[in-house]
Amino acid sequence: MPNPKRRHSKARGRKRRTHYKATAPTLMSCPNCGELKQAHRVCSSCGFYDGKSIVIPKTK
Repeated sequence: MPNPKRRHSKARGRKRRTHYKATAPTLMSCPNCGELKQAHRVCSSCGFYDGKSIVIPKTK
């Protein structure tokens, strides 16, 4: 595998990385309680996933 002969400048590396952006996670409403949650995750407010109670949420 060839390696670069000289180091690239900071500007060159940063220009290449301009398109690497963090994206916000996609949220959906929980079908059980209606709170926003990430897809394919257990709901943090009611503890349901796929129509089943998975965890018992902590009460404040």
